[in-house]
Amino acid sequence: MKLSQRQQLKQQLTLAPQMIQSLNMLQVPILKLEQILRQELSANPMLEEEINIDETDAELDSSQEEESTDPELDKIDWETYFGEDHEINAPKWRGNNEEGEDYESQIPASEKNLYEHLNDQLSYAQLNDNEKLIGRFIIGNLDEAGFLTCDVDEIAEALSVDELQVWRVLSVIQGFDPPGVGARNLKESLLIQMNNKEMVGTLPYIIVANYFDRLDKLSHSQLARLLKVPQDRIDAAFEDIKQLAPEPAMGRFSAPAVAIVPDLIVERIDDEFVIIYNDKNMPRLKVSNAYRDYLKKDDKKGEETQKYIKEKLNQARWFLSAINQRRSTMLKTMRAIVEAQKEFFEHGESHLKPLRMEDIAEEIEVDTSTVSRVANGKYVQTPMGVFEIKYFFNSGVSTDDGEELSKRNVKQLIAQIISEEDSKRPLPDQKIKKILDEKGIKIARRTVSKYREELKIMPARFRKRADKEKESMKESASNSDDKDKQEVQPAETVW
Repeated sequence: MKLSQRQQLKQQLTLAPQMIQSLNMLQVPILKLEQILRQELSANPMLEEEINIDETDAELDSSQEEESTDPELDKIDWETYFGEDHEINAPKWRGNNEEGEDYESQIPASEKNLYEHLNDQLSYAQLNDNEKLIGRFIIGNLDEAGFLTCDVDEIAEALSVDELQVWRVLSVIQGFDPPGVGARNLKESLLIQMNNKEMVGTLPYIIVANYFDRLDKLSHSQLARLLKVPQDRIDAAFEDIKQLAPEPAMGRFSAPAVAIVPDLIVERIDDEFVIIYNDKNMPRLKVSNAYRDYLKKDDKKGEETQKYIKEKLNQARWFLSAINQRRSTMLKTMRAIVEAQKEFFEHGESHLKPLRMEDIAEEIEVDTSTVSRVANGKYVQTPMGVFEIKYFFNSGVSTDDGEELSKRNVKQLIAQIISEEDSKRPLPDQKIKKILDEKGIKIARRTVSKYREELKIMPARFRKRADKEKESMKESASNSDDKDKQEVQPAETVW
């Protein structure tokens, strides 16, 4: 073997600090922006809050957005520089501080929700940057119970990545705390929990893995005959299964209700929908007057002083660009959504159309991950109510007449069919599928089961059992009332 040198050309994606700052800023909801602002005001002496500024000064001059870093910054004309207007109706986002801490460590600690808890674990996972991006997308599409609300192929399509990559990241997230999180359905969640408890191969695991879809039809004695084990072992196995969490995250990460502050507002004016960026309550920032005067008067600035000022001014410049980029991207994204879902904004939820993040990304010429950052965790106030922006993205189902129905519309239809069923003879999933077929909606029975589970509706057998229990409770309560009346009657007579 011998050592040698050779040249090689290759392409590699490198994100500049400004780009990272813009991406991070985009995924922060408006309430958190104010927290960051207050922390930054206390940490950066170059910033102060402007009071009673004319509303017409809200827009940032485009020439300031594109200002580049001067390599001769040590020779900068400070008086000329501070003559420029660097105000903006938004908070400051700091890049890197002296201690090298990120902005989250500067915010007072608060109780974490499920998504923050999972993202913390994701940051320590042995994944590359692209895989962590997939992981954030997956976490953003979990419901409050911890179940994944979209399919793997939908995630792969939305992010333009291979399905195997999504599966790998999903398997990592399914190993996070709480056990069972990231599952696509109840069966998968139970198997994940049993895997964590080292119950693979046990009787409870075999029952869930092989007979879960038939549990509403098989009695304990039938299972005992199928598995050739005593019935008391089946009974014990079900007791073990009952110890597992049907909804992995419910009850653990519940937090007090807080008011939702929408980042965007959609208003109808005449026949047009107007998009408003909701920053009217956010303070405006400017460079501190005290430092401005100091820099104008003091001509003998030391090297350390100039270094400090250069760092703070670069942070401010990058911040202004990031804030303006956030506003611009969110407005463009929401305009495209309103245009694509115009019938929803005019007529209501039943007119929601199938829409992919990829379609909006292509429309506004950004990456799909950028649209995902806009959609997750941010809300929009509309004439129809307040919605999370990602609400408007959903997959579709084709009907016989070529019409596209959104996934939500199909789920609403399933819920309606079940609500109108005979409570004494609940409809199994196969029957619901046939009813949908008659309406021209062609989906598989397992898809019906999946949508029913997402609606938190029990299988037919359990619905019938629940109905019987309700009748039994009513009958018991009625008998109890009659008995109470009989016992009370003599007392009333004596009285």
